Amino acid sequence: MRTDLCDLLGIEHPIVGFSPSEHVVAAISRAGGLGVLGCVRFNDAAELDTVLTWLDHSTGGRPYGVDVVMPSSVPTEGLPDDLGKMIPPGHRDFVESTLLRLGVPPLDAASTRPGVLGWLHSVARSHVEVALNHPVRLIANALGPPPADVITQAHQRGLLVAALAGRADHARSHVASGVDLVVAQGYEAGGHTGEIAGMVLVPEVVDAVDVPVLAAGGIGSGRQIAAALALGARGVWMGSVWLGTTEYQSGPALREALLRASSSDTVRSRVYSGKPARLLRNRWTEAWSDREAPAPLPMPLQNLLVSQAHDRLMASGDPTVVPMPVGQIVGRMNEVRPVAEVLTDLVTEADETLVRLHKLL
Repeated sequence: MRTDLCDLLGIEHPIVGFSPSEHVVAAISRAGGLGVLGCVRFNDAAELDTVLTWLDHSTGGRPYGVDVVMPSSVPTEGLPDDLGKMIPPGHRDFVESTLLRLGVPPLDAASTRPGVLGWLHSVARSHVEVALNHPVRLIANALGPPPADVITQAHQRGLLVAALAGRADHARSHVASGVDLVVAQGYEAGGHTGEIAGMVLVPEVVDAVDVPVLAAGGIGSGRQIAAALALGARGVWMGSVWLGTTEYQSGPALREALLRASSSDTVRSRVYSGKPARLLRNRWTEAWSDREAPAPLPMPLQNLLVSQAHDRLMASGDPTVVPMPVGQIVGRMNEVRPVAEVLTDLVTEADETLVRLHKLL
């Protein structure tokens, strides 16, 4: 199984794997795919620089990419303290009372950290500046095309730029802005997602643009990769499936929640970041659907509101409250395996499927 995407990215298999874990990213690249590091968790550009330096030496000379979260137009934003003042007291009261009702203990002072600032445009721009000083192959943006000057800088350094799209008209706009790859992300996906399922979206996007398209959303098997290629995609973008790998360092509560969840145990909600995102359905997400719950705030205020609550939920050790973006493929994540083993099985099954389909001719 090989497409022109492999030559474009310098990889063996047309599989791009997104993860917030540098250990997963390195393992994907070493196994012949393209690992892409989610940068939103980094508040400090120096911390990201350290991690990318580690990746430079841990991918075995194989290419890797980064994923940032920044709108194409530069928003007006204040300092984090100023943004914090924009959060209504009632929202803070709701979060605190909900944590108390769910039995989630507070963190000790040593474990408390500031809100995740990677959702801010200014911080995401610092992520790009750091990435441009490393041998990354791809910069992907979760919110469509990055600003024009970022695309220009990336192209001047020989980097490719990818943008996620949930509609065909968005994909056309992305390409007009100068992106090199479009990730057609279906409704089934984890994290930020649109409202169109992948089976419908992928061929629409393929027909709408003249750049390579990656299929994303609910992909976790070789058969699905073969289906994506049949729909016209040049490869796949996979995220959730790597949460169930050995290299993804998670606590036992999150691991248990992921392993026991079915494909119907997710919910698309704005409670994580302020934009629609697919998450594990649990007591925390259900609390936000109560009639007395306030409406989620717009990005980035919602994440600033709940980021420390997320830390407490994760530290609680309770699998019924862990806040985690994950796609509907979670129902197939039933055991913990190394990244290389998962990727080998994906490629083997995709090859077998393509051979089987060829016999139907």
